[in-house]
Amino acid sequence: MLTVTNLIKAYDGRPVLTVPSLQLPTGIHYFRGSNGSGKTTFFRTVAGLLPFAGQITLNDQYEISRDPVAYRLRVNYAEAEPLYPDFLTPRDLAGFVGQAKRAPAEQVSELVEVLGINPFWTQPTGTFSSGMLKKLSLLLAFLGQPRLILLDEPLTTLDTATASQLFGLVRQLRADQDVSFCLTSHQDVSLTGLPLTSIWQVNDGLLTDVTP
Repeated sequence: MLTVTNLIKAYDGRPVLTVPSLQLPTGIHYFRGSNGSGKTTFFRTVAGLLPFAGQITLNDQYEISRDPVAYRLRVNYAEAEPLYPDFLTPRDLAGFVGQAKRAPAEQVSELVEVLGINPFWTQPTGTFSSGMLKKLSLLLAFLGQPRLILLDEPLTTLDTATASQLFGLVRQLRADQDVSFCLTSHQDVSLTGLPLTSIWQVNDGLLTDVTP
């Protein structure tokens, strides 16, 4: 599903993430590690938000540098601490992102209902709590027809009911549409009951497979 080769992400010439070779099959993959270990840098790089050296290929077909549009149509990302322009509403952002991701019209309304965004659908994000921002970031991450969804700390500031809805949605897309997921979390994701395909430890910008 995802192949990473000779990836190096550096700041001011100093490598902060080094992935010589990584192959993730379809499934649900859990990346764990302390703050500053490189989890978010890895996710943002795979999402196409950061420049890097190396290659990242989806489904042996879409290479992020060679096929930037096709790749980004199929890889979605929810930030750990999302921030949006204060004056925009969820409806505005879902419209922009939905158009870019070629999302079916009915998909937005379905996700709004599942994630409980109706009460603040037309409010400016500058008035939002961290939990409301998190719900919005999750909605945007599911728009379109992604083959891989990256969820960075999806449980942070999320209420129990919405977390249950989120994991139900993950299970549904995994079973019905063969969508793959990568997750990070300070909580133990293995306790959620999600069928994890692999577990990775991230330390000092290095990834180690620790799947039992």
